Amino acid sequence: MGRRQKGTGTIRKRADGRYEGRVIIGYDDEGNQKVKTVTAKLRKDVVAKMEAVRKENIIPLKGLKKDMPFGQWMDFWYQYYTKNTVRETTQATYEGEIYKHIIPEVGKIPLNKLTQADLQKFYADQLKSGRRIRQEIHGAGLSNAMVRHIHMLCKSALDIAVQEGFIRDNPAVGCKLPPKTKGEMKVLTTEQAQRLLIQAKQDGYYELFLLEFATGLRIGELIALQWDDLNPKTGVLSIDKQVALANNKMIMSKPKTKQSIRKIVLPRPVVDALLEYKNRVDSVWMFPSPLSNERPWNASGLRGRLDLELERAQCPKVRFHDLRHTYATMSLEHGMDVKTLSATLGHVSAATTLDIYSHVTSTMQKQAAVNIEKAIGKTDVEYTPEEPKPVPKTDFQPYKLRYRKSGTGMVRQIGDSLWEGRYSPRDAHGKRISKNIYAKTEQECEDKLKVLIEEMKAEIKAEKALLKAQESGITISM
Repeated sequence: MGRRQKGTGTIRKRADGRYEGRVIIGYDDEGNQKVKTVTAKLRKDVVAKMEAVRKENIIPLKGLKKDMPFGQWMDFWYQYYTKNTVRETTQATYEGEIYKHIIPEVGKIPLNKLTQADLQKFYADQLKSGRRIRQEIHGAGLSNAMVRHIHMLCKSALDIAVQEGFIRDNPAVGCKLPPKTKGEMKVLTTEQAQRLLIQAKQDGYYELFLLEFATGLRIGELIALQWDDLNPKTGVLSIDKQVALANNKMIMSKPKTKQSIRKIVLPRPVVDALLEYKNRVDSVWMFPSPLSNERPWNASGLRGRLDLELERAQCPKVRFHDLRHTYATMSLEHGMDVKTLSATLGHVSAATTLDIYSHVTSTMQKQAAVNIEKAIGKTDVEYTPEEPKPVPKTDFQPYKLRYRKSGTGMVRQIGDSLWEGRYSPRDAHGKRISKNIYAKTEQECEDKLKVLIEEMKAEIKAEKALLKAQESGITISM
């Protein structure tokens, strides 16, 4: 029996011999699936009922034509076949790709005239120069993964166009796509992790990074933690929610998979550090935003903070997700079995963990091979693993913020590759005024701030001279 097309629901045969079909018709405010269930004696009857349920959640196709612009069909497909079946965070991803890439580039081509060559050229152009923002950081072209995902959206929409009779064949079938690529995994050494924690302690972020190194949580899981999630007596940390940003709105939802909902037993020193830290935090959030105790960290802001801490700790620049890889690698190297690690990380299966960390488990595989040889071949071969080199405690001294002299303004990092400078003097009337400047690097921000300060000082000096002259009855031409 063939596998059902994604998005058309699932069918099973019940113990009583009847068939049961389940169709996802949307998601509630907490991200839980809303499912409609239908039953029938015959499988074909269940399929018909499921199709009726699916069509109840879309508008009629009346008014649409075979030669409508492809962009019109993409919008229709997303709004009425797809939007109500995916989470809000996924909606934001789809909308960005559909309305910022697909429709502007190939949306004017008539649906029944769209060819494989049109799509192939579109994908090639996106790889070369499709990026809309942060080109100076990531380059002009989109990543292979994003182009492959754009293709998936086009193909899915065109599959439905074929199903509804608007076109005969799907032009997206057979397109040559860029290869799948995995993001480069970077792992901090034990000594580098020590330096990062020392610097984080100096800057007031020690407990956040300590917990990350102790659990390998995803960034959305970490910032969603509340104090109620920690049992102070048992040290059990409950992971049952995540936070993400969608359309400039912070969304809290349940993790996507059942395996991601888990409990982790924390080492006692980590629990004690968190409880001591709790006395200094007036918030329900374990790690509230530096801007407000009423909401959690923003993931982008936390990534920017990590970049700054790594720079100050003289560590290589890594992604926040690489801290998760660091935890997993260290756990395997210190003897944690793959099954336990998989459960701790919230992977779907141990196979996923083995696939990601196959390079780390090579030593474990060698030992297993020797054990099998000894058991089956009755040999005297012994496997002597390399002795782990002791890691001395680092003598790293943290970078300490220098206190700025009065009148030199303020500089701070507010995002990825974004710095803010501010000068807040009093004007000629004694009223506090502020002006901001922005730059991509700290040094550029300092340079711009110096210029701003000189300009504002000159303006205030001129205003004071004007006021003094007016008080003396002297007219000054400005």
